[in-house]
Amino acid sequence: MDLRPPGLRALLRRPRRLLSAAAAVVVLVGAGTWTAVASDDPSPVHRSDKVMAVDGVRLDTSFFTTPGTGRRPAVLLAHGFGGSKDDTREEAEDLARHGYAVLTWSARGFGRSTGRIGLNDPKGEVADVSRLLDWLAAQPQVRLDGPGDPRVGIAGGSYGGAISLLAAGHDRRVDAIAPSITYWNLADALFPNGVFKKLWAGIFFNTGGGCARFEPDLCAMYDRVAETGRPDAAAVKLLEERSPSAVGSRIKIPTLLFQGQTDSLFTLAQSDAAAKAIRANGAPVDVDWIAGGHDGGDLETGRVEGRITSWFDHYLKGDRATGTGPAFRITRTGGVDSTDGTARLRGATSDAYPGLADDPKSIPLTGGTQRVENPAGATPPAVSALPGLGAAGGLSQLSSLGLGVSLDFPGQYAHFDSAPVADTVQITGSPTATVHVTSTSDDAVLFGKVYDVGPGGTRKVLPAQLVTPVRVEGAKQGKDVTITLPAVDHEVQKGHRLSLVLASTDLGYASPAAPAVYTVSLKGALTVPTAPGVDTAAALPGWVWWLPPAGALAALVLLLTGRRRTAVPAPDPALAGVPLQITGLSKRYAGSTDRYAVRELSFRVEKGQVLGLLGPNGAGKTTTLRMLMGLITPDDGEIRVFGHAVRPGAPVLSRVGAFVEGAGFLPHLTGRENLELYWRATGRPASDAHLEEALEIAGLGDALARAVRTYSQGMRQRLAIAQAMLGLPDLLILDEPTNGLDPPQIREMREVMIRYAAAGRTVIVSSHLLAEVEQSCTHLVVMDRGRLIQAGPVAEIVGSGDTLLVGTGVPVEEPVVEKVAALPGVASVTRADDGLLVRMEPGGSAPRLVAELVRLDVPVASVGPHRRLEDAFLTLIGGSA
Repeated sequence: MDLRPPGLRALLRRPRRLLSAAAAVVVLVGAGTWTAVASDDPSPVHRSDKVMAVDGVRLDTSFFTTPGTGRRPAVLLAHGFGGSKDDTREEAEDLARHGYAVLTWSARGFGRSTGRIGLNDPKGEVADVSRLLDWLAAQPQVRLDGPGDPRVGIAGGSYGGAISLLAAGHDRRVDAIAPSITYWNLADALFPNGVFKKLWAGIFFNTGGGCARFEPDLCAMYDRVAETGRPDAAAVKLLEERSPSAVGSRIKIPTLLFQGQTDSLFTLAQSDAAAKAIRANGAPVDVDWIAGGHDGGDLETGRVEGRITSWFDHYLKGDRATGTGPAFRITRTGGVDSTDGTARLRGATSDAYPGLADDPKSIPLTGGTQRVENPAGATPPAVSALPGLGAAGGLSQLSSLGLGVSLDFPGQYAHFDSAPVADTVQITGSPTATVHVTSTSDDAVLFGKVYDVGPGGTRKVLPAQLVTPVRVEGAKQGKDVTITLPAVDHEVQKGHRLSLVLASTDLGYASPAAPAVYTVSLKGALTVPTAPGVDTAAALPGWVWWLPPAGALAALVLLLTGRRRTAVPAPDPALAGVPLQITGLSKRYAGSTDRYAVRELSFRVEKGQVLGLLGPNGAGKTTTLRMLMGLITPDDGEIRVFGHAVRPGAPVLSRVGAFVEGAGFLPHLTGRENLELYWRATGRPASDAHLEEALEIAGLGDALARAVRTYSQGMRQRLAIAQAMLGLPDLLILDEPTNGLDPPQIREMREVMIRYAAAGRTVIVSSHLLAEVEQSCTHLVVMDRGRLIQAGPVAEIVGSGDTLLVGTGVPVEEPVVEKVAALPGVASVTRADDGLLVRMEPGGSAPRLVAELVRLDVPVASVGPHRRLEDAFLTLIGGSA
């Protein structure tokens, strides 16, 4: 999915897409078919091309399916402005292989479709989507929720993202949507605070092929506003009628919102308004701020598409085991790659969307009353973003790398500065400030922006190159104005200053042509939102790499330095074929004689098993793994790997591979070169690496020939796992291998673990994702407070006869729960969503339990063994997680 806007000159030469993402289809007339088979996927994708007649307009459509008689959910993919259905073909094929019936189409006035562009007119483009849904409902491949009602989701970017929101508001048959970098209120986007966004509006109409290609009322509106430089009430009304905000109260379905941080066309405030409105309707809403946008930057295409697929899997297929990702995610830059100068990206997440004003911090500013000139003709204009240069990187890309590229002209702006900040400040959201403005004209137009200024003024950066225009009416008498500045995510380092600038002109906007003088003074501090609940994943410096297997490396170092602390006991021949046996293992906290991190732990792991190590925080999992890898020494008990006792420096650790933190690879080297360099560092013969076998299991494919700096987070994680598998160790230890991965990448990691164990090797994985553990692991060890709670096959623990799910018609109060826990034969009781999870003691009787529950007036509706790992886990640890 290519969301990149083309260069400005290319847009003026001929119509091309501003953005493309996904598309949808409706009623047919002519047809042509062909079949495509991807080289890495044996499943053929059948595409049927048809031109449909809809209300006098011909829509060019394509329908993608794979063989099979079963019905499946459908997805409509909508393209970006200036594009066509062809832009969405690759994504459509991928979704079809993933089990969807996919419809793409060219919107009115684009591609081979006829009609005039209506900017998603409810009577035009939006009505077309409803006709496409009618057609989908008649297809034998499409799952139905009812007669004429297909199970369907819609995705799209920019123009296509807006149609997904509008369709959800106009047609109740839409079940889930995933709009990207789009608008909620088009009038607010093109006329923010009553100021005409002239450069972007011009790009819109040029990209569409000129004013004559639009509906007449839109063409007349553009001509009128472009001539006066000021939007009128009729123009605002016309665009608002074509905006999702007009039907916001009717959007009540799961919505995944992606918005770009480097986007002067559709800012973060657009997705913020959408999220608040849709969530107020009671619908699930997740928000994801990607690095790029209409002004350039990294659009994270692979990650975005993967998350959309998981969203639809969860809400369209009903696959509840597939996670939808965090409620809020933001991509942050983690420094600069010295090999190519690009920004390194890392994710930050929160379990709740913070909005744009979370946890505000007040930063005092100084600066007296200042005089600002608006020059005749608003020339020369200040420069911030340059719309349309996204394909070349744009100014926003430079600002993300800490380069100041904005231009303000002396005498045409006021500035108010803070003192150097004492501690680093993370701005996440929209800063605000109140100023007093007077003007020699009736109205004043100012452009607010906040610069990050380095020590001594050596570096002055405008985050994401964004400004906020403000029209101040009645300014002759003087007026207090509160300015909501652009929403950004930007770290202000210790010792830097913030500078609030109010300029009279900006290249991207229409300023009053008549000369005027503004007087601006400060009325208070600058308020910046900090959103402290958004956690950023730790980023390792590029030169720091973990060299898994960690156990083998630790053993090698200790052997070379001769620091073996104790004599290793003799091997046990009876355990020569057992990958791991732990007996009476204990480890006390440092400086303590009676507080244990791990206490009297015993369990055994056999060949071919994928063992999940589970437990709440503080259960002792990491301490156990560190002892297993020979990194720390137990206080009591022993660990045997293939019969050999594990101690720091034990030779048997060469048969153990470990992934414990994630690797910080050398970015300028290819994936293969990184692995080869690591193996040479171990000092072992190249023939022992079994590089090709490890790579085949990891499934990295052609990516191995690419520089690691081009890898997604999921690819880096798989490369790290491949590094741990070098030498094909008989025992592979993975500590939280899915951290930072999206749901599709988690599925890939699951397949890697299963493939590795299939050859008779053994995998131990520590993870907090219970649904994933249930699907990937064959056996479990559950720990709590350093002790073993239960061990055994997953199926036995999940469906064990000693735990019953007692369904109740109403919630059970805590005093009653305590009475049930005190009944004879009951080991523990935990409240669940559906009733009570009751773990029975040996010899406990289910019929007797039911009789006692009835005696206690518990409204028993059903009794049976529980079937979810989550239920079993909570029962085993007594809810302490």
